Amino acid sequence: MPDKKYTINEVLSLFEETPPKEVLIHFLTTTDSAEIEAVRIAAEKTLLKYCGDNVYYRGLIEFSNNCALDCGYCGIRKSNTKVQRYTVKEDDIVKAARWCAEVRYGSLVLQSGERHDRQFIEFVERITKRIKQETTSSILPQGLGITLCVGEHSLETYRGFRDAGAHRYLLRIETTNDELFKSIHPNQQNLDSRLKSLEYLKEAGFQVGTGVMIGLPGQTPEMLADDLLFYKKHDFDMFGMGPFIPHKDTPMGNLPVMPEEQRTNLGLMMIALTRLLTKDTNVAATTALQALDPIGREKGLSFGANILMPQLTPTEFRENYLLYENKPCVDEEKEDCLNCLKRRVEMVGRIVAQDQWGDSRHFFARNTLFS
Repeated sequence: MPDKKYTINEVLSLFEETPPKEVLIHFLTTTDSAEIEAVRIAAEKTLLKYCGDNVYYRGLIEFSNNCALDCGYCGIRKSNTKVQRYTVKEDDIVKAARWCAEVRYGSLVLQSGERHDRQFIEFVERITKRIKQETTSSILPQGLGITLCVGEHSLETYRGFRDAGAHRYLLRIETTNDELFKSIHPNQQNLDSRLKSLEYLKEAGFQVGTGVMIGLPGQTPEMLADDLLFYKKHDFDMFGMGPFIPHKDTPMGNLPVMPEEQRTNLGLMMIALTRLLTKDTNVAATTALQALDPIGREKGLSFGANILMPQLTPTEFRENYLLYENKPCVDEEKEDCLNCLKRRVEMVGRIVAQDQWGDSRHFFARNTLFS
């Protein structure tokens, strides 16, 4: 790649089609502030053209930290005996969902550790049905929009979740590099299984989201470029990704990592390049950005994100759902999160959408069956 520095219009022109991998690597490694700003503005222009200036909220309920997996980076991995395990009571989950509807978020995310037993699957189906029933109103005639983030399952299980009323699903792949995937997961987990689950989700009719961790030990710009091309090739509808942040009670807790500022900037560039590649998808500005930078989520919005996930998990459980260290908003009341995020959105000149599901436009563009 030559030493050329790209302007805004040149960046936009490059992404009229899928650019070569070398171009993606160039942007992932550039340290030129003017070029980074050109990419940011190009991503923002692409967002406004294809998705508009709305920011959509997903009230986040982390309803259980019980997990059957042992991922090397995760604070709620099953081998972490320091964590106090919990499952939020069904009525309390529904109560949080009703509040979500009352303050006009429009949508929520139900997230938990990964389990595959029938009791867990039936619990997810039951709370999904109840939320749909108990948040239906003249303003939300079909109730809240529901995203699930509960891991790998069979096609039959995904169809059950879809029939219960969930219509979006986030299953992060973490990395598309097989060797890197193996280095951060136990032998029982494999990349092929993750890919198969993403296929099942599409077959079940979900709006499908995925994402990677950015700045993992052993990760290269070439790997991240491959991740971006994977996003494009598989035509996903939404993305949730963020910088890797070690957790002290995990096997990866003491591994050397790149400086926080570098991980933050790389995370922002991944958001921008994802927006430029995928155009009309939903892209989240994750709390991990804010864990490394006090205004990380605002920056994420300015680099092309259009989704925020305010905390709705009951405060007494939040300190036991720490996937990484220094997670923001652990002690904040949900009312404070509501006001805080509104200010953050306004800081970047965007609009908070109310009473809307905020579905991925990309899903409907590629799925006339569901439009």
